[in-house]
Amino acid sequence: MTVEFIGMIGTQHVSEIHPPSGPPVDPDFVRRFVTAHEEAGFDRVLVGHSASTPDGLQVAAFGAAHSERLGFLVAHRPGFMAPTLAARAYATLDRFSGGRVAMHVISGGSDADQRRDGDHLDKEARYRRTDEYLDVVTRTWTAPEPFDHHGEHYRVEDVDAAVRPLQQPRIPVYFGGSSAAAYRVGGKHADVFALWGEPLAETAEQIASVHAAARAAGRQTLPGISVSFRPILGATEELAWERAHRILDRIVAADGGSGSFTGRMSRRRGNEPPANVGSQRLLAAAARGELHDRALWTPTAAATSAAGNSTALVGTPETVAAALLDYVDIGVTTLLIRGYDPFDDAVDYGRELLPLVRAELARRAPVGVSA
Repeated sequence: MTVEFIGMIGTQHVSEIHPPSGPPVDPDFVRRFVTAHEEAGFDRVLVGHSASTPDGLQVAAFGAAHSERLGFLVAHRPGFMAPTLAARAYATLDRFSGGRVAMHVISGGSDADQRRDGDHLDKEARYRRTDEYLDVVTRTWTAPEPFDHHGEHYRVEDVDAAVRPLQQPRIPVYFGGSSAAAYRVGGKHADVFALWGEPLAETAEQIASVHAAARAAGRQTLPGISVSFRPILGATEELAWERAHRILDRIVAADGGSGSFTGRMSRRRGNEPPANVGSQRLLAAAARGELHDRALWTPTAAATSAAGNSTALVGTPETVAAALLDYVDIGVTTLLIRGYDPFDDAVDYGRELLPLVRAELARRAPVGVSA
């Protein structure tokens, strides 16, 4: 069994407890942030996307030029770039980076953020567009002969891309969402389907829904599953919980971290509730209780209005490693972890957390099989 670890980078030091400071694009910080994740042993880092953040493909290109092994999962919203152009852009970066690029498809959970870039389609129409978009992207990467496509949203003719991905048969596609439409489209297209960190029972239900959608689409190979958490570590359980409550207090004092990446991405008018199902599910889990399963803590999600992946796993490295392995045991293949202290936590995860999970997976592996 293998488990993929994904971190997250940004272009300045900011989080729900760290207000933005310095230039919006700080090359020196990005270099150090990339190096911290590579040295920590992460497999990839997510480069996020919103209507107010720097262009992810350029951030990933810069990061790839300043790293050797680290992969880059670049968030992408269908609809703002022609699918043929997006396919060429990702394939070009895949070539320059030595095959270290993946596409993270997000159809758009916030109507307000979609409108900032001029997109006024409703949610169901966005998912229909995403389905068609990924059909064209995949064919652009893989079609052996020039092709035409005439659909609801895209009409292209004689597509024949000279640049193809270095990775074969194509660049990996990750897909985020928690609605029935997300399951349907992601189940059809995704190599890895990404979920936010819910309790184990609810996560198992979502995995079943994704796999059922994949089977309904006629797939023989089911998508992998990613789950995202915000681990809060301490040398002892008591110190971990003290730190968790300090972080919560700082989130509340910062008005939910509205200046962070997820805050900017999910900024809503007035007291408008979150439209995306993922946020609604996290808030529902928080309403049912603060602590779930071994170490899943939900007050951080409630304090941020579940603007992005915001549930924490709290405890010593041993406790949090065991909690992560609980998710592996129900079928999770990728763990996306990022901290409320983004840079320092990435370093600590590499020193204290990732080795524990990998050592346990190696211990479980049959003799002669590497984990």
